[in-house]
Amino acid sequence: MEITGTFTPAESGTHHFGTKGIGAFRLAIDGTVLFDGVHRPENGDPLEALTGRPIERGSISLEEDKPVTVSLLAAEPKLSYGPVEGVAFALAHRPPDGHGEALIEEAVAIARTADAAIVVVATTEAVESEGFDRTSLKLPGIQDELVHRVAAVNPRTIVVVNSGAPVEMPWREEVAAILLSWFPGQEGGDALAEVLLGTQEPGGRLPTTWPAALADAPVSTVTPEHGILRYDEGLFIGYLAWERHPIAPAYPFGHGLGYTTWEYEDMEATAEHVRVRLRNTGPRPGRETVQIYAAPVDAAEDRPARRLVGFATVTAEPGQSVEAEIALAPRAFQVWNEEAGRWSLAAGPYLLHASRSATHDLLTTSLVRKS
Repeated sequence: MEITGTFTPAESGTHHFGTKGIGAFRLAIDGTVLFDGVHRPENGDPLEALTGRPIERGSISLEEDKPVTVSLLAAEPKLSYGPVEGVAFALAHRPPDGHGEALIEEAVAIARTADAAIVVVATTEAVESEGFDRTSLKLPGIQDELVHRVAAVNPRTIVVVNSGAPVEMPWREEVAAILLSWFPGQEGGDALAEVLLGTQEPGGRLPTTWPAALADAPVSTVTPEHGILRYDEGLFIGYLAWERHPIAPAYPFGHGLGYTTWEYEDMEATAEHVRVRLRNTGPRPGRETVQIYAAPVDAAEDRPARRLVGFATVTAEPGQSVEAEIALAPRAFQVWNEEAGRWSLAAGPYLLHASRSATHDLLTTSLVRKS
């Protein structure tokens, strides 16, 4: 198969082209061949055609507004992965390098006189995908430098982070607000405008723990050795690993802010559910996620000290009290009995915490589970 088209450069300079997929490729720009060869995945995974990184194949000097013909000829084997069959490849392009400093200076000049500055940063498919491991949690390129310098001239800097997983944010204490939009999709612009302008409240909570730096993470060895990946952390994964880690994360599991404030007033618990009464103490309507964590009073050293056992969301007008009811599943208080080959109740006693995150407890009560 061959795909061809006309590319009109928006600027003069050295443009970079590449491919994505497996098989034989011939890439040419206006008759100049940039690549003619075969690519095979190192790990033998056929899904690399869909999920792998684009690979740069060559560069060529082009003039602004002068169209060129781009051709990519692919002799690619049919992808066969279970019931899925097909052919997949892609053409990649990157504009000329070296304009970053000029663009940052332009952004700083605009931010210096603005009422507020909104900086959008992001990961890309070249560094984050389901098909390969990340080698760093840093934002690609010079985006951190951009945020540092904009925040230095405008204290009302809002940073919007488009990423699918945690990233390092070395500027987090320098900016007024951080909004995680993840990968928002085609309506992301409209949704972002509504949140920034206050029409809608950002009501999400972190499903992961965000370290200040990758080096701070309690678990970072994720590469198999001799075909074996050891899970030496045992049950202590995710936020459970951070509980006994000496370094605090930048943002804990369950963290999230909105446009109002809440007071947790009362908490009652039975074996089946927990009721938490809370009040919206701010000036605006709001949405809160009440999280319940169970902590065995006499937790064994090889067991997590606490874990999330349920959560519920509530909405309230300013000054209004509401009640959140969170069901407690029996499995939340069971442990795996290796000898018996089944789940067994760990009767407790437990302390139940009503929390705003894995590290922010507001109310506590006791509970004893019975079989």
